[in-house]
Amino acid sequence: MKHFSFLLPIFCYVYLYLFLLLTLNRTVSLALELGNQTDHLALLKFKESISSDPYRILDSWNGSLHFCSWHGITCNLMHQRVTKLELQGYKLHGSLSPYVGNLSRIRSLNLGNNSFFGKIPTELGHLSQLHRLFLTNNSFAGEILMNLTNYSKLNIVYLYGNKLTGKIPTEIGSLQKLRYMNIGQNNLTGQVPPSIGNLSSLIGFGVNYNNLEGEFPREICHLKNLTLITMVVNNLSGRLPPCLYNMSSLTFFAITLNRFGGSLPPNMFQTLPNLQTFEIGGNEILGTIPTSISNASTLTLVELAENHFVGQVPSLGKLQDLYFLNFEMNFLGDNSTKDLDFLKTLTNCSKLQVVCIVSNNFGGVLPNSVGNLSSQLSYLLFGDNQIKGKIPGELGNLINLNLLGLEENKFEGIIPLTFGKFQNMQVLDLRANKLSGALPFSIGNLSQLFDLRMSENKFEGNIPISIGKCQMLQYLNLSRNNLQGDIPLEVFRISSLRKGLDLSRNSLSGSLPNEVGLLKNIENLDVSENYLSSEIPRTIGECISLENLHLQGNSFQGTIPSNLASLKGLQYLDLSRNRLSGSIPDVMQDIPYLKHLNVSFNMLEGEVPIGGVFGNATQVAIIGNIKLCGGISQLHLPPCPVKSMKHPKKHSFKLIAVIVSVVFLLLILSFIITIYLMRKRNQKPSFDSPTINQLAKVSYQELYRGTDGFSDRNLIGSGSFGFVYRGNLVSQDNVVAVKVLNLQKKGAHKSFIAECNALKSIRHRNLVKILTCCSSTDFKGQEFKALVYDYMKNGSLEQWLHPEISNLENQTSLDLTHRVNIITDVASALHYLHQECEQLILHCDLKPSNVLLDDDMVAHVSDFGIARLVSAIEGASHKDTSTIGIKGTVGYAPPEYGIGSELSTCGDMYSFGILMLEMLTGRRPTNEVFEDGQNLHNFVANLFPSNLMNILDPGLVSRDAEVEIQDGNRHNFTPTVEKCLVSLFRIGLNCSIESPMERMNIVDVTKELSIIRKKFLAGVHTYN
Repeated sequence: MKHFSFLLPIFCYVYLYLFLLLTLNRTVSLALELGNQTDHLALLKFKESISSDPYRILDSWNGSLHFCSWHGITCNLMHQRVTKLELQGYKLHGSLSPYVGNLSRIRSLNLGNNSFFGKIPTELGHLSQLHRLFLTNNSFAGEILMNLTNYSKLNIVYLYGNKLTGKIPTEIGSLQKLRYMNIGQNNLTGQVPPSIGNLSSLIGFGVNYNNLEGEFPREICHLKNLTLITMVVNNLSGRLPPCLYNMSSLTFFAITLNRFGGSLPPNMFQTLPNLQTFEIGGNEILGTIPTSISNASTLTLVELAENHFVGQVPSLGKLQDLYFLNFEMNFLGDNSTKDLDFLKTLTNCSKLQVVCIVSNNFGGVLPNSVGNLSSQLSYLLFGDNQIKGKIPGELGNLINLNLLGLEENKFEGIIPLTFGKFQNMQVLDLRANKLSGALPFSIGNLSQLFDLRMSENKFEGNIPISIGKCQMLQYLNLSRNNLQGDIPLEVFRISSLRKGLDLSRNSLSGSLPNEVGLLKNIENLDVSENYLSSEIPRTIGECISLENLHLQGNSFQGTIPSNLASLKGLQYLDLSRNRLSGSIPDVMQDIPYLKHLNVSFNMLEGEVPIGGVFGNATQVAIIGNIKLCGGISQLHLPPCPVKSMKHPKKHSFKLIAVIVSVVFLLLILSFIITIYLMRKRNQKPSFDSPTINQLAKVSYQELYRGTDGFSDRNLIGSGSFGFVYRGNLVSQDNVVAVKVLNLQKKGAHKSFIAECNALKSIRHRNLVKILTCCSSTDFKGQEFKALVYDYMKNGSLEQWLHPEISNLENQTSLDLTHRVNIITDVASALHYLHQECEQLILHCDLKPSNVLLDDDMVAHVSDFGIARLVSAIEGASHKDTSTIGIKGTVGYAPPEYGIGSELSTCGDMYSFGILMLEMLTGRRPTNEVFEDGQNLHNFVANLFPSNLMNILDPGLVSRDAEVEIQDGNRHNFTPTVEKCLVSLFRIGLNCSIESPMERMNIVDVTKELSIIRKKFLAGVHTYN
């Protein structure tokens, strides 16, 4: 035994080791079991927070399977702890449970492309092992997580496509391992924090589509691994820092649609040798295109549109991989012969697909070498320049072109026959040139064409019948040429024609054939100002989608076809200056959406109807028909003659007796009804329209609690019929605006019903949304009525235009971008009310205090308290309701309302025009300086356009700190901004003309505003 005594200590150590090992194993097992239970509970809580699971993805999340086998879950094999939760793209709807913060071992969380809402739980900050966070394309709100310091291992963060607000937290600089970050498409404000310069591992950084402001953060230049920067559509400004051009790692740089200024250094492409994508369009960058671009062989996409570049375009022949080139809307070229030399160098770019140089100052002749451009070229856009000479036939070599735009230049001569090779052409735009000759027969070869525009040229001869082969054509415009002969029947057999056919202002003759009825889907048909004759074919009534029909200025004979009434969508009809005879068919008053009818200067006779469009003198023109009679009084026509009777005296006596008897009975009946209504009113304090009862209602108690007893500290405004309070309602789960009616005011009951009826069924992004209403009694038993709307954080437009009345926090003056956007928003709302509702709704009180602005400064038209008084509701016509005394607000109401004219869309357009002028001048229409017959319209008209500075809002002028300098002279605005202002003022003036018939309609206004935004404001958010 003595020999084995040395083993005793060894046995003790082994025993002790085994004991500790078993104890540790039991502890670890217990810890793992607790961790598993925690993960299991967290996942169950996650499932509980999901209210909608359309694909039933979470059905597998039940007790029959271990949670590590549930769909979208990945666990660590050894410890059975959740390491991945990935449920992207399943349209899950609900909030994100804070219990997810207990998944302490998770490395990847991907819930992208779902419908999660609410705030991102702060508990997510506990996930210290998280490497990848994907919450893209949801509806998460609130601020970005502030406890970012816990994410020491995070290397990918994708939060784009949500509703996040607030600023980018400065703590972002603590994410030392972050490689990719994309927080675009949110509502973030403030500046990009300088701490971003601490992200030494960062490769890609994206903040597109936010409201960020300030200068480009210089600290980004410290990031030596950064290859991608994208800051598209923000309010960033200032000059780009020089250090940016030393970031040799950059491959992708996009800052489109901001307010960056300054110029680009000539050698920038030498110091950025790896740059592939360069997008700076829609800014205010000056100077010439850097000459070093000639050697930038890595470039694939160059987008410099909508800036202020001048001079010549350098050679681009070494850009072998270039596929997209856009210089649109600059000031390039000087209308000289050398302007287009760079196109010759582009023939070396074999991958080129898009070339756009629209809206510059390029002159000279289009070189024949353009036909040697890439065979892959699909878009070639040269419109709105000064290019002259003939169109080179070599263009026909580009057989893969989809879109060719040569419009608004000075091209002359004929269309090359080689254009017949464009087998893939979809859009061909040659309008507004000096082209002549006949339209080529080969045009029929363009079988894929869906948009053909050749207006405003000098084409002559017949319309080729081969055009009938273009069976995909949706829009055809050959107007303002010298085309002759009959309209080929083949044109009317293009069944795809939907958007429009415009053959106006030519010398076409013959008849409008019966085949016009084959165009069942066409929306706009214009054959005006030609020499067409014969009768208007009855088959035109089969064009059931027609909205605008122009037949004026021809020699049409016969009667107006009564089946025009079958065109239920018709809005504009012009039959003037023809030889039409007979009476106006009564059924034309039944066309529900007809807003303008012109039958002037024909040979019509008989009684004019009084219903429909004929009930509004501003919407119908009938002059030059001396035998017409009757109609509404505002048309000032003679009364129609009474038919003769055999015994006039006897019949007259009987007729008078009948009339007196009827009047007497009506008086008695009226007296009885009045007594009955008075008694019923005493019995029941309120009367709600049946349509109001269809709205969800809220109790007085909930409104009382939500507004702290209608406390003055929650009072945010007052109107004609009551007060508006800010409130929090449990049933709406949101901050709301509560409009409490002052029922002591005359008309308040009607205002309540009017607003409910007007808003209960209409939905538009630029109209205030009614959430619910209250029709009850208060705690004292008094009648109580209130309306509940979405709360608009940024108050009314009036508060922004006139800050002296505002109580908004952190308010600044509105720049030109905001004003144009607001004008467009209001026009969009008005277009919806006038053109797109089932029943026409006239607002009647459009003014800045009735335009509310949400968090994103999107405008919402509000206060429909008198709209019901003029809209056709419950079968009442405009005439029935136009006798009510409420006519809108002084200064904004049109002058014709003051002399008793009926309410109309023209009245709303006047108010809109005055609102526009107030936004541009900063002057109220009731300003004390407007006296002795002077008004806002005349004030602007007298000084426009020569003295633009004297009528413009000083708040806008004061923002113009850095004016453009050209040829040593100081100019107040860049040409782009000046064009924009002139166009806006012109719309405001044309809408506020005194004569209702001469005012612009909302359709034309919205079209022009759309062009302004696209052409002038896409890259000019404020002044230079």
